[in-house]
Amino acid sequence: MEDLLHFRAAGTSLLLDMSGAALPRVVHWGADLGAVAPGRLAGLLASDVPQTVPNALDEPVPMGVLPQQSAGWPGTPGLSGHRAGRTAAPAFTVRGRAVENGSRRLTVEAVDPDGGLALTLELGLTDAGLVRLRAAVTNTGDGPYHLDGLTPALPLPAQATELLDLTGRHLRERAPQRHAFTLGTHLRESRRGRTGSDATLLLTAGEAGFGFRSGEVWGLHVAWSGNHRTLAERTPAGQAVLAGGELLLPGELRLAPGATYRSPWLHASYGRHGLDELAGRFHRELRARDGHPASARPVTLNTWEAVYFDHDLATLERLARAAAEVGAERFVLDDGWFRGRRNDHAGLGDWYVDPAVWPDGLRPLTDTVRGLGMQFGLWVEPEMVNPDSDLARAHPDWILADSPSRLPPASRHQQVLDLARPEAYAYVRERLDTLLREHPIDYLKWDHNRDLVDAAAHHQTTATYRLMDELRARHPQLEIESCASGGARVDLGVLERTDRVWTSDCIDALERQHIQRWTGLLLPPELLGAHVGAPVAHTTGRRHTLDFRAGTALFCHFGIEWDLTAASAADRARLAEWVALYRTLRPLLHSGTVVRGDHPDPALWVHGVVAQDAGRAVFALVQMATSVQSPAGRVRLPGLEPDADYRLSPLAPGDRPEGPVSSPLPWWERGVTLPGRVLAEVGVQAPTLFPERLVLLEAVRQ
Repeated sequence: MEDLLHFRAAGTSLLLDMSGAALPRVVHWGADLGAVAPGRLAGLLASDVPQTVPNALDEPVPMGVLPQQSAGWPGTPGLSGHRAGRTAAPAFTVRGRAVENGSRRLTVEAVDPDGGLALTLELGLTDAGLVRLRAAVTNTGDGPYHLDGLTPALPLPAQATELLDLTGRHLRERAPQRHAFTLGTHLRESRRGRTGSDATLLLTAGEAGFGFRSGEVWGLHVAWSGNHRTLAERTPAGQAVLAGGELLLPGELRLAPGATYRSPWLHASYGRHGLDELAGRFHRELRARDGHPASARPVTLNTWEAVYFDHDLATLERLARAAAEVGAERFVLDDGWFRGRRNDHAGLGDWYVDPAVWPDGLRPLTDTVRGLGMQFGLWVEPEMVNPDSDLARAHPDWILADSPSRLPPASRHQQVLDLARPEAYAYVRERLDTLLREHPIDYLKWDHNRDLVDAAAHHQTTATYRLMDELRARHPQLEIESCASGGARVDLGVLERTDRVWTSDCIDALERQHIQRWTGLLLPPELLGAHVGAPVAHTTGRRHTLDFRAGTALFCHFGIEWDLTAASAADRARLAEWVALYRTLRPLLHSGTVVRGDHPDPALWVHGVVAQDAGRAVFALVQMATSVQSPAGRVRLPGLEPDADYRLSPLAPGDRPEGPVSSPLPWWERGVTLPGRVLAEVGVQAPTLFPERLVLLEAVRQ
């Protein structure tokens, strides 16, 4: 095998130094280097050796994809652990390398005989231009090995001087924060036992001032639904990395002789021209995977904010008829259908249809829903249990706790069911499997409403994955939504076995503009559940127009979370127009390229979706707040084919600008035809809108 491997795909290069017996080193990942001759690449290696400086190692050791303290790396080690208290730093020697035929994927085998460890590294470049990396460590020694962390890393160039990560809370997930990439370690950890509302989702480094359409950027995601860590690190020697992996609590993972631990996949993306390019690689990768939703994403009505726990067959049938009349295609019965569940204090774990509420079972409702031409979905929270439940009273030892003498702090009056316990796992699997066999259920809204604040999470996470996998294997047509207090379990690990995420419990349209904008750095629109709520948002008390609420939900997987039986006939008719538009546009919205403009006015946002062939695009102009300037001025529309002409016009029903103006916008009534380059570089005059309003534009290639 050559000492240098050069993988190329979709405008990205991954260049690996395989010389000697050291672990592979990433020389470059980012901009495509072209079809460079091997001899020229060897010259790059020679030009990459740094000078030695006083009080440093006599011979600098390049950092491999698993940084080793034994090789002189002063930062966070790639592998840490101990054997009977002995914490000698591992020193791996490569024993074998292989590149799969016709692929851009490298597997490396290495050993540390003194430490009694073996290592497998998998590293490659996908068709979408994503770097994927994971490691596995095997205990080859005589006694147990206590693993503390396995954290692969990717290097960054000197140009990466600014960091962007995300944080948040329940009802305000994925809030961005930016700061300089200084010397030291910027560490983000989630110890919540699930991904977490405050998870960074994607840790991005880039050129100072990078935006959606400008600046070179590199981003890393840890595909794991339990405790995890992501870090950006820069040393005084000028080395910088992005790294990540599972966060293992002390004593959580003990490898017996012969046992292996495999880290989660790290997914890393690059953008030569900003965050949109970086996000587009993730979107293309997800859309190309086996199991990505292939059918049109159905308009979904969820009953939670319409009825809460007040389940009544006649009421729900009226709601189902109203949903069908406006064009809904899926009806989801939320929390409150099972035994003893009249509020959130009791019943979790007792997964039997409550005969007190449903004397004839769920069949009358499912028959009505199916008769109206809609799919039927059901809410469950399989990983949780209320202490006030028949299950907890019969099996209190099934509650997940680190100490048998005390329970973890309660949250929403519930505890976690220990799915790593075989009998608890078997019970939940049997209950869910029976529900799916006995009822025509197309969809499970799979919730997870509390953190695991006082328990190890590794085995619980793997058991949850296994449970989802088994149910999907038994019921191949079943779709699952990842819901966790809204958006607290959004990651590529859970999305290997689910079909969308519930982006947030907050469906206030203004908040959702923020949340959906930043969740879209990782996930394409069809995976983001977004619903039209009631005129007054239940979670914030804000009042919004129907057009703003519906126009916000339009660009994701559209749904409804509203008691339509209480809505006026005019509102239902208007909602039906938006539903019809979504059903018309979803082939474009759920396959096209997401674009976001770097508009200079922070009060006016521009975003849209451009078809893969650039023949059509839909844009939203969103007035997030009042602007300092008025009128609005020009907006640029990115992503169109530069040399093609486009007919640009307002798109109904999002064609009614409401704003403090006294004259019409001249081009608005008749539309305008301009080249894509002009629309992207010069733009058009935007309508001046009241705050918390939006309009839609359509561009069609002529």
